[in-house]
Amino acid sequence: MQTPSTVQIRTAIEVLKKFGEHLNNHASNMAVELAESHHSGHETGRITAGTIEQTSRIETVAAQLEKWRDELMHERRQCVSHHV
Repeated sequence: MQTPSTVQIRTAIEVLKKFGEHLNNHASNMAVELAESHHSGHETGRITAGTIEQTSRIETVAAQLEKWRDELMHERRQCVSHHV
């Protein structure tokens, strides 16, 4: 497996963050729509819980990618300093 560039990792992080925003926006829109129905309490709670779980996973993966990106940048800086 070829190691991705730091730019590719940064792009993946941004995509994950945008997806998290999308999930939150979708959940908010669903809550507004469900507020108009008589089944809103249970469904809103279920959607909120699912969104929190998904966004937590996204944040965890984004943090792992940020750590990996930082490690790669550190390794590349060490490699460059050894070549100079």
